[in-house]
Amino acid sequence: MTDFKMTVIVPVFNESDNINRIASTFTDYFSKSPTKSKVLFIDDGSTDDSFSKIENVCRNNSNFEFLKFKYNCGLSTAIKAGIDTIKTPLIGYIDADLQTSPFDFDKLLKHIDNYSAVVGYRGNRKDSLNKKIQSKFANSIRRALINDGIIDTGCPLKVIHANVAKKIPFFKGMHRFIPALIKLQSGTIKQINVQHFERLAGKSKFNIFNRSFGPLIDAFAYRWMRSRNINYLIDKTNIK
Repeated sequence: MTDFKMTVIVPVFNESDNINRIASTFTDYFSKSPTKSKVLFIDDGSTDDSFSKIENVCRNNSNFEFLKFKYNCGLSTAIKAGIDTIKTPLIGYIDADLQTSPFDFDKLLKHIDNYSAVVGYRGNRKDSLNKKIQSKFANSIRRALINDGIIDTGCPLKVIHANVAKKIPFFKGMHRFIPALIKLQSGTIKQINVQHFERLAGKSKFNIFNRSFGPLIDAFAYRWMRSRNINYLIDKTNIK
C-alpha cells in the first residue's frame, strides 16, 4: 500500500468539461513529482454529468478519490469537508478550472517544512479585464479591513500541514481568508509566485457580488473573529 504524503482537494460544481483534463494533468504530475500525492474530488451537488465522470476517473485510478454532496453547499463547505476527511500529513488545494498548475505544487512543497502553509500568488494573471478589476477591488477591501499581508488571497494553489488546516475556524466565505485564519493561530505563511492560465473550459461561478460584496461582509466577520480570538501557550503540565 502506497503511503501518500499529500491529498489535493479539488472542489467541483458543474465542471464536466474539465474532469478528464484534471485527471490527465494530475496523472502526469503524479508520475513526475517527488512527493507522493492523490486527489480528493468534492462534488458540490453538480447538476451536470461531472459526478459520473469523477466516478469513472476514480474507478480506474487509486490516486483519485471523491466525496459527493447531496446538494450544493458552497466552496467553503467543500473545502471543509475535504479537510475533515483527509488523513495525509499535507493538504493541497487547487480549483477545478486548472487556471493554476499542479506542477507548481512542487514549488510550494520545497518550503512547507518551514511554514504552516505555503500559498501561491498569480504574478501574471490571464483573466479578463472585468475579472481583474473585480478581483483587485475585492483584494483592496480585504487589505483595508484586515491587513493580513497576503498578496493574492484568491489564488487557489495552497499547501497546508493537515494538523494546521484541521484547526482553522470555518464559516461561509472562509476560503478567501485561509492564510489570515492560519496567521490568527500564530501560524506562518510563505508566498510563492505561480503560473496562471486562461480558463479553457466550463464557466466561472463568480460575479461582481460574490467577488466584492460577499468578501466585504466576510471581512467584517473575520475582524470580529480576530477581536475575540483565543490563543494560549502551555508552560507546564503533569498529564500523562
